[in-house]
Amino acid sequence: MLDRCMAAPDNWGMLIIDGHTHIVPPAVVVNRARLAGQDAHFGALYADPRSRLATAADLLSALDRCSANAAIAFGWAFRDNGLCRECNDYTLAIALESRGRVLPLAVVNPATPEGLREASRCLAQGALGLGELLPDGQGYDLDNPGLATLLGLAAEAQAPVLLHVNEPLGHAYRGKGPHGPAEALRLIQRHPQNDLILAHWGGGLCFYELMPEVRAACARVYYDTAASHLLYDDAIYRSALAWAPTRILWGSDYPLVSPRRDLARIRALGLAPESQAALLGGNLARLFAIEAEVD
Repeated sequence: MLDRCMAAPDNWGMLIIDGHTHIVPPAVVVNRARLAGQDAHFGALYADPRSRLATAADLLSALDRCSANAAIAFGWAFRDNGLCRECNDYTLAIALESRGRVLPLAVVNPATPEGLREASRCLAQGALGLGELLPDGQGYDLDNPGLATLLGLAAEAQAPVLLHVNEPLGHAYRGKGPHGPAEALRLIQRHPQNDLILAHWGGGLCFYELMPEVRAACARVYYDTAASHLLYDDAIYRSALAWAPTRILWGSDYPLVSPRRDLARIRALGLAPESQAALLGGNLARLFAIEAEVD
């Protein structure tokens, strides 16, 4: 059970959960340069020492600054399974220490047998789900048979899976890859038994839910808002909530984006109280069956 939210008046009576945050063990921060040379996708984003990496202590401080109850947290989805395991061990340990403020997902590489075994291990040890999966960085596509096996495992465990999805249009940036809404929709159609969270608004797949057949296929699909203001006009919140009010999950993409600043942008939109409550924590709590008390 999450602790009561006692800090800012803006949060009284409202559950606030950041649904998309990255934390890494201190050793990853110390060994950034070596790991950037070892993993090309990690290097593209973090070789520059000005690109921020965050430990659990950093995340908890960020949550305190915005008076959030908790955050879904996960490490970096390295291609190497040993590095994924190090991230998972750290996240699972921190989740226990945090008394519910850090809600753990497990990063794995589903293209390998070791990654599938790691997923089973982490779910047995308390991971609430799997992700963020990074097909572009981990060296597989969405048709990979290992990914299908992983989704079968997750469905059996009733564990949501968070998948990184890129938008096919717009500006280029470091780490942007080819797997977008079309590829994600094919995956969704093949695995209707899974609860899937598509990061970054699903690369725009949420807009295609205005097509009845796409909306029907996406009945168990959720969209997180990670790094939203770097990709979309803020009008996207009101638009997407109009047709998927129970399936939009606030996520900052910390440490890339400050949760406090992201929350301020959302509150400035003037959403209806019930929409804001669903977006900022209610929808995610229902998806992950999280019990919480708020004042």
